[in-house]
Amino acid sequence: MAPSRNVLVIGGGAAGNALTILLRRSGVAVDLVEARQDWNATAGSGITLQGNALRVLRDLGVWEQISASGYGFGSVGITAPDGTVLHVQDDLRTGGDDLPATVGMQRPQLQQALIDAVRASGATVRLGTTATIVGQDDDGVTVRLSDGHQARYDLVVAADGLNSATRAAIGISDKPEPTGMAIWRVAAPRPRGVTRTDLAYGGPAYIAGYCPTSEDTLYAYVVEANRDRATIPPETYADEMVRLASAYGGHWPEITKTITDPAQVNYTWFDRMLVEGSWHRGRVVLIGDAAHCCPPTLAQGAAMSLEDALVLSELLTANSTWDDTLLNAYYERRIGRVRAVVEASVQLGQWQLDQVRDADVPGLMARTMSQLQERP
Repeated sequence: MAPSRNVLVIGGGAAGNALTILLRRSGVAVDLVEARQDWNATAGSGITLQGNALRVLRDLGVWEQISASGYGFGSVGITAPDGTVLHVQDDLRTGGDDLPATVGMQRPQLQQALIDAVRASGATVRLGTTATIVGQDDDGVTVRLSDGHQARYDLVVAADGLNSATRAAIGISDKPEPTGMAIWRVAAPRPRGVTRTDLAYGGPAYIAGYCPTSEDTLYAYVVEANRDRATIPPETYADEMVRLASAYGGHWPEITKTITDPAQVNYTWFDRMLVEGSWHRGRVVLIGDAAHCCPPTLAQGAAMSLEDALVLSELLTANSTWDDTLLNAYYERRIGRVRAVVEASVQLGQWQLDQVRDADVPGLMARTMSQLQERP
């Protein structure tokens, strides 16, 4: 790889951070810009990381931190609304037998591990900064930053998330679309008996579930039909989540007692998007949520973003020519795998919305997850 190669990464979430770490490891100069001044301010409550995500995190060199701060487990329980366990299914070890099937962890802990690795990589980081593409040609991209800095890059990577301004700026018109569902999430103390994800279907919500995120914490969530957010005052968020969750048994009564602070409760609609055709225009390329998003019904959103970063970095560092052929190869390696995850994730939710009682939920989940055992 030529030592003069330089890349601008726009966005400091999982995809942007992962790509930065991997490119710096191969000697590529990387500037990372993040619009937020506090890089870890809105990282969220919790996240479920399955084996294929853990495999990439190990490649990034942060597995020890993830293992130490998260909670590993190997099964999912399906319960009735009253808490009666109906079925326990072993999780597929999509990252290989030397990694846990699943790790739950607090999102800020994951983000901090990646932030620390970016800092250690020697990348230039500009926080509270946005980027505007001034122009591009066959050799590179000229970018003006909101801090007044202007520079020329061999490649610009748009990792600026679901509502990517860069995606729109380069003429890709795809936008996220609501699926009809929404989710209430909160971090809470972990009852001693919670040692895996449990999911209850039915009751006043479509899904009520929780996932251990450390020895002392979990995150809990309730999925319902989406509502106009303007009609739900933020100061009522805790009361709204408790109202829905109080209909569920098992460990839910202990969990709901701790849901008291509305500022700690997050309410988000489920969206779907998959950019088709290509994920680049010239020397500007999309990764992560800027290229695709799906409901968390398979818990694969972060995994797909991390895999994007891994595949793109492999192609960039293995080829001396960065052109349409290379960026099309990136798209071709990713599109089939990502499409399968997006479509299955949306279908799982649609079956709930349509009240399909005989849907083959276990079969669809097993078929999709089995595809993820192979490296991307």
